[in-house]
Amino acid sequence: MGLELRIQAFDRGSRIPKQFTADGPDISPALAWSGAPAGTQAWALIMDDPDAPVGTWVHWVVYDLPAATTALAEGASKSLPGGAKTGKNSWNQAAWGGPSPPPGKPHRYFFKLYALAAATGLGVGARKEDLLAAMKGKILAESEWMGTYGR
Repeated sequence: MGLELRIQAFDRGSRIPKQFTADGPDISPALAWSGAPAGTQAWALIMDDPDAPVGTWVHWVVYDLPAATTALAEGASKSLPGGAKTGKNSWNQAAWGGPSPPPGKPHRYFFKLYALAAATGLGVGARKEDLLAAMKGKILAESEWMGTYGR
């Protein structure tokens, strides 16, 4: 079946509930996944918005999640499992930053999960670009879930 990422709070391709946005409490949604490929040693996650007016806006970067991890609880961005690290988003913060698009057409938000053959070795606060470079040659599988949000 392969790697499958799921977010129960909203259907794939549907509107992200306000509680996970800058218009609400701005907490990360619960995520769950299954189908880890053999050899998975770590997980990485990127959430970004390719529809931002200034180019892709990064909302969340997480890496070196332990291999045994199969879910993150709602609000987990504030307390990740042991050894996991948070990278810097486009606000230059090592934190979750929920959707906050300008008024107009809804934006698409992609949650991308990566199964890795080895931990990245990055310290806390790495940027998306650093993570993508560190993952080269280590990605065993990936899965994504997309939601939308507009004002």
